[in-house]
Order: sequence, then structure tokens, then C-alpha cells
Amino acid sequence: MTLSQQLIERIRAEFPKYPEKRAVLLTALHFVQEEQGGWVPPELIPEIAALLEIHPIDVKEVASFYHMFHEHPVGRSHLQVCTNLSCALRGARGVVRRLEGVLGVRPGELSADGEFSVEEVQCLGSCGSAPVIQVNNEPYLENVALGDVETLVAGLRGRRLAAVGE
Repeated sequence: MTLSQQLIERIRAEFPKYPEKRAVLLTALHFVQEEQGGWVPPELIPEIAALLEIHPIDVKEVASFYHMFHEHPVGRSHLQVCTNLSCALRGARGVVRRLEGVLGVRPGELSADGEFSVEEVQCLGSCGSAPVIQVNNEPYLENVALGDVETLVAGLRGRRLAAVGE
């Protein structure tokens, strides 16, 4: 697996916007993840590093630090549930258990149809509106209650079906 020539050119087009190539790392990871269907395959890390003239460990550190980058395949609808203190106190663990039951996947797993994955994350920075879920990189869903889970999943399934039918 290698970066496409189109992606390489897209990343290179960002170089003039920054003082040095290494500063393009976050943008490059977003572009790679977009092209790869939602994740950054580990075998691409050395190629990204070479393009940015940095060490592979520098790419790995950034890709593994931020929740917005995924090191394994994720569903077309990737649900990140904050389970940090504020969210946990307001029922986030119950929301995760409900998602497991409705989707048939545990955190870190991918549904058989590739549609859904669930991940517990350690802070989405919205403690005042806990519990919080982020689907892909869309705006947060706040004050999520157990009863909201089925509606959320049905809406995500419906969105996918609507996109297919268009």
C-alpha cells in the first residue's frame, strides 16, 4: 500500500502555506485518512514521514495522540463516546452499553457491514453538556440519554440509505 500520486501532490500543495514541511503533518494525516476510508494504515507512516522529511516516529506520535486519527479501520459512522469523569457521572457508560447492544459491536470493533464502530474517548471538551458523542468529525451530540441511542443509530442508517439512493 502506498500513497496515491494525487494525494502526494495534494500534500505538496500545502508546503508553501507553512514555514517548514513538518508543519503540514496534521493536514497530511487528515488527507491520508480521508483517502483511506477513515483511518491511517501503519504501513503508510514511513511514506508520510519521508514526504515531510521527518522521522516515522514523529508521524506515529501525532497519529496516536489525537482522537481524530484512527490507526485501525473504522465504520462509515464512527461513534466516539466521551467516558471521562463528567460524561461518566452523567451516564456515558450506559450509553456505550446501549450502543453495544443496538449495534452488536464493542468499543474498538467494526460492524460486519462496515457501517459502525464505537470508541470510548477520554475527553471531547464539552463537560457542561455531558454525556457527549461525536460521529466522525461532525459537531458533538450533547446531553445524550439512553433513549437517544436508537434514534441516533436509525438516523445514521437512514442517512447512509438516503446517500445511496441519491
